[in-house]
Amino acid sequence: MQRYKILHRTYYNFSAAVRLDSHALRLRPKEGHELRIEASRLTITPPATLRWHRDIDDNSVAIASFNTAADQLMIESEVIIQQFNENPLDFLVADYAMHYPFAYTQDDLVVLLPYMRYAESSLMTDWAATLWQPGEQMQTYALLQRLNLRINQTLSYRVREEQGVQAAADTLSRGTGSCRDFAYLFMEAARRLGLAARFVSGYLNTPPSPNNNGATHAWAEVYLPGAGWKGFDPTSGEIAGANHIAVAVSRLPEAVPPIAGSFIGPPGASLDVGVWVTALK
Repeated sequence: MQRYKILHRTYYNFSAAVRLDSHALRLRPKEGHELRIEASRLTITPPATLRWHRDIDDNSVAIASFNTAADQLMIESEVIIQQFNENPLDFLVADYAMHYPFAYTQDDLVVLLPYMRYAESSLMTDWAATLWQPGEQMQTYALLQRLNLRINQTLSYRVREEQGVQAAADTLSRGTGSCRDFAYLFMEAARRLGLAARFVSGYLNTPPSPNNNGATHAWAEVYLPGAGWKGFDPTSGEIAGANHIAVAVSRLPEAVPPIAGSFIGPPGASLDVGVWVTALK
């Protein structure tokens, strides 16, 4: 078991005092048998009333409501977690899904179909077809790791300050993308292979580098019968493990921003975000 402290600070500075509408906060890591929250603290200035709920993907969401005007909004989340996913390859895939290609059961398809829909793109279809040739025998995990490494080794990572996620075909044609762009490309390719995939927003414990300058992280998960949702991080080319801390998942990348909200007042606002993940004893 490894303990981590996660500090996530967000500052919005406005050009004048504004009225803050409700903000949705997805900052609390997903708890389960692999991760437990030991302590948590959420500090918001100006003060806010919090109402917690779980969304359709079972993500923990806090709705912050404000009743005072402000020229700055500060949101600070501090969480200490216990991470037990120290051997991410310790899983068993159901016999019928161990080798690719395979088909999900009809019962599973009822739930998984929304996670298998992809955007039409001849470029993406042609590129995904190069990952596996009909008649080729290989383990399903090996195919997914081939996709993971293909993105990692053939595309260049680039920090993107722009909001949103690039279309998968745009990431391919440009040859560059951020972690969220790579995660979406992985998802779109996996879906073309007939696999259910979803987007993961969270944190990564890694030393500061050009690929990690104190920000949230994104990767993808694929549903493997018998094993469940397994994470793949094309930014690093590795399977998601003890250093990956999931916060929110969705079939749509744009559906799980860490903070989402609006304000009423003069235009103009700046954003400053800092994320620090520290291993504890």
